[in-house]
Amino acid sequence: MMEKRTGLFVLLVASGALWTECGATGRPVVGYPFMEAESTCPGRYCGRMSKEKECGACPRGYSPDSESVCQRCESSPQFYDWLYLGFMGMVSLVLHWGFIDLLSPPKRTVLLLHLSAFIETVFAAWLTLFLSEPAGTMNIRSCSVHQFSDWYTMFFNPTPDYSNTIYCTQEMVYPLYTMVLIYYTLSLVFMMLLRPLFAYKLTGCQGSRSIYAALYFLPILIFIHSIFGGIIYYAYPYITVVVSVITSACHLATEEDQRMKELLRHSFTNIRSLTILLGHWVVHAYGIVAITQLGQPSFHAPLIALVPFPTLFYIVTVRFTDPHLIFPYRTSSLQGV
Repeated sequence: MMEKRTGLFVLLVASGALWTECGATGRPVVGYPFMEAESTCPGRYCGRMSKEKECGACPRGYSPDSESVCQRCESSPQFYDWLYLGFMGMVSLVLHWGFIDLLSPPKRTVLLLHLSAFIETVFAAWLTLFLSEPAGTMNIRSCSVHQFSDWYTMFFNPTPDYSNTIYCTQEMVYPLYTMVLIYYTLSLVFMMLLRPLFAYKLTGCQGSRSIYAALYFLPILIFIHSIFGGIIYYAYPYITVVVSVITSACHLATEEDQRMKELLRHSFTNIRSLTILLGHWVVHAYGIVAITQLGQPSFHAPLIALVPFPTLFYIVTVRFTDPHLIFPYRTSSLQGV
């Protein structure tokens, strides 16, 4: 009996000391195991509109701060972000032009299909910007991108008690993710509205195959962006440079006469070939600007002068890459076949 009273007395003294300490510091008294309640939400991307509400995903256009309070994003896209949006728009336009050139007969009226693709892309981009917040202007209110995981918040939903998951999936890169999806959707809509007019009324049904091709690659682009948007965001400058070099070499390799003088003459006197080369050079320069972001203009701007180098290198060294020089015996064995 005496031991029970002693234990009760010690417990009361400890409780009084705990109450005195908490009262002196102004912190709330919490039960066993006497740990102070966390003031921030669990997880990397969970937040709440006020400290009285439960933790969860912030509304669209908001992001949690260091105190897990959802703050409205008021920043503007950085130069790199604008280049990313331009790249995503350029991809669809280049694919439109490529399939039109590949699937349509080489007639002057095909230029109307190229013009239609350009108009569709411009209208889709303009309307996407017009509908973005603040709506009705060409400005964009955005959240800053800090790290790769910002693109994939669905993989960071916390489970504090190892049983119940708090779902905090949200667009931390607002509006870079949804803008591209909206743009591709509008591009598809404008193509269905405008391209048939050019294809059937003005060019004699020459552009139907390019329309079917777009009906395939635009949904594929939407799917690719939905899954690999974050990877593309960080890799697109290098993708641009590498692909422009490879496709430029592929274009030159399709020329029938592979002699240096003939390649030079045909590349710069034929309108179609010159247009394709200039397009590759523009894309290559775009990639250089995206990589350097012109952080040091005096040093980075002259790098754009190297854009024609891959083309000139191919033309100058083409005679050394002739398969007949590497496998002379195969030439004789295949003659007459």
